[in-house]
Amino acid sequence: MRALHAGLAIASLAAFWQVSVRLFAPPPYLLPAPAAVVSALAERPGFFLEHSLVTLAEILAGLLSGAVFGAAAAFGIAALPRLGQLVWPMVLILQALPVFVLAPILVLWFGFGMASKVVMTTIIIFFPVASAFADGLRRTDRVLLDAVSLTPATHWQALVAIRVPLALPGLISGLRVAAPLAPLGAVVGEWVGASAGLGFVMVQANARMQTATVFAAMAILAALTVLLRLAVDRLTAGLTPWAEETETPSFLFLRRRHPTS
Repeated sequence: MRALHAGLAIASLAAFWQVSVRLFAPPPYLLPAPAAVVSALAERPGFFLEHSLVTLAEILAGLLSGAVFGAAAAFGIAALPRLGQLVWPMVLILQALPVFVLAPILVLWFGFGMASKVVMTTIIIFFPVASAFADGLRRTDRVLLDAVSLTPATHWQALVAIRVPLALPGLISGLRVAAPLAPLGAVVGEWVGASAGLGFVMVQANARMQTATVFAAMAILAALTVLLRLAVDRLTAGLTPWAEETETPSFLFLRRRHPTS
């Protein structure tokens, strides 16, 4: 059903686009017709595939590293609260910096190759993942933690066995929010300096006023973004079945301890 709705939305957008081009007849270098974009894709499929694979590799590498570093940072802040009080303000300061400001510096540091784009994507993914997971770890039910404090469990055992599983829905939400942002990091890095990738194609085509090629690269990037979000949804589905329950975690915990009540 979702695929059907997405298809209808895309078809409606394409129809509106085509009608607008017919009615207003803008110059092709300002707004090409959908047929011109499709023609640009059909004329050089190998060219677009090659550059799409470069961007996709940057996106996947940055998404994976950003998710790992973000989750690790949130876990470290929860495990070592005093250290977190020092580190988290610095993280917030870095988050406040626009990615367009960081992109030239990263290209200068890591070069025009894949590394600078992966680092840029990692930074963009890091913040929503770390923030969502850290928030989930902070919001562990107080009743549940008080119950655990009455047992011989240590701080680390409570963190790993109780707080982390209950914070997984927050981590997954952070991943779902961050996934559509991953292509932005790769493309911004390619805009600043690259020799391949969809962002590189856009910059080169725009300089030559080949607007149909720019729109073709944008269409591929949009498709990659949607597929990436769907892949994250599919991979994370069913990982937190307890999050679907309507009872609070503390009630579930007490119910398991006292099944006859």
